[in-house]
Amino acid sequence: MKHYIFTLLLLIGISCFGQGSSNNFWGNVRFGGGIGIGFTNGSFNGSISPSAIYQVNEQFATGTSLNFNYAKFNDDKLFAYGGSILTLYNPIPNIQLSAELEQLRINRTYALDGGNREDNYWSPALFLGLGYSNQNVTFGLRYDVLYDDDKSIYANALMPFVRVYF
Repeated sequence: MKHYIFTLLLLIGISCFGQGSSNNFWGNVRFGGGIGIGFTNGSFNGSISPSAIYQVNEQFATGTSLNFNYAKFNDDKLFAYGGSILTLYNPIPNIQLSAELEQLRINRTYALDGGNREDNYWSPALFLGLGYSNQNVTFGLRYDVLYDDDKSIYANALMPFVRVYF
């Protein structure tokens, strides 16, 4: 199932690029990104994601992002960095659907048997989101369909987001 979703997102992105005007590529590129914050009982997660998207038309955009995250779950601390590819779709002007495939390198420190342990690994995420868009700013919620409670840097699979593009 994961491979089918990834293939679908990739094909949508490729087809969107093919529909754009090659004469004005940089005129259709928008820069910005997103910030995220999550709280649960005894935990915190914060992220910043600078990105660039190619605005194919009024409804479709696709692009790439860098990701930096910090999380603290009780005595566990995590720092993560990586990248993602994303696709944005506005079926109507104020509603934005999104899909983002993210790959993070996680550096984790946690307490075990009276000492600190370290664990470093790669963690994938596939976010499907829904947001309210008002020109350059989108507020919404996204859900990680690949969420793994033991390995994810995020407090839970559902999290709010804010995206801004200029």
